[in-house]
Amino acid sequence: MSERAAPFYCPYCGDEDLRPSETGGHGAWECASCRRAFALKFLGLLSTSTATATGGRPDDHRD
Repeated sequence: MSERAAPFYCPYCGDEDLRPSETGGHGAWECASCRRAFALKFLGLLSTSTATATGGRPDDHRD
């Protein structure tokens, strides 16, 4: 297994003072600034058919 994914900033307040949560389990982080806890979870990779079904086009190049 690879290293844990580390967020660069809090998704709530934007501060960078984050620490791994000791009580939240794998992927859980605590923000020292706003005192919120949150978790990161990798859901998987989208297939080409999934992207097309949700409205996205894999070859969509916007200028």
